[in-house]
Amino acid sequence: MQTKAVILAAGKGTRMKSDLPKVVHTIEGKCLVDYVIEAAKGAGVQEVCLVVGYQHEVVEESILHKDVAFALQPEQLGTGHAVMCAREFLGTQGSTMILFGDTPLITADTLRRLQAYHVEHGNAVTVLSAYIDNPTGYGRIIRDEQGAFVKSVEHKDAAPEELASHEINSGMYIFDTAELASALTKLQPDNAQGEYYLPDTLAIIREKGLRVDAFALEDAEDITGVNDQEQLQAAAEIIRRRETSCIS
Repeated sequence: MQTKAVILAAGKGTRMKSDLPKVVHTIEGKCLVDYVIEAAKGAGVQEVCLVVGYQHEVVEESILHKDVAFALQPEQLGTGHAVMCAREFLGTQGSTMILFGDTPLITADTLRRLQAYHVEHGNAVTVLSAYIDNPTGYGRIIRDEQGAFVKSVEHKDAAPEELASHEINSGMYIFDTAELASALTKLQPDNAQGEYYLPDTLAIIREKGLRVDAFALEDAEDITGVNDQEQLQAAAEIIRRRETSCIS
């Protein structure tokens, strides 16, 4: 089965306190987004597209991996809008992973496991989720009493009982590409921010009677993003620890 990856890499990252696009900050001489590209390719992804925006020329010039496609997101109108900008790349065949360019700790092994779970369960879309001690601010995965996926809800939109969930939506997914392409045409910016939210596609797909599920990691380390210099240093320490452990 053909698998593509769309990596969202259009943001500036103002909390980095730098004029550089966030995804080109480096760890061990490699851009953050290069780690994500390598994880995707290591998981068997055949084609990769970076959705770029802020200083996109810098991103295109800085990355080590030149064998990727680019889609321009001229305005930051949400994650759903970012994927819409890559619609031509998507096509309608196979499956598509949606990843973030600022998550250098994601591994090929985790993405392979996500893909295997997606195929084994016959899902139209599978969310990569994780359990964390303090989920404040994160979108939550809501399950029924039997443990089946019900929905993903943003923190600010969650009811008090939904906020009790410690399973968070990483924002990373694997979709049946045809269903993703179809759902994108139905997205509406019906929220206070006036943005197109990719998680809204889950409800659209589920309403068609198709299977939506979440693959939960017990350890959230792989999905940890980098938003500031302190988190950049923490990610660098983890990557160095992993490299040392591989050598030993």
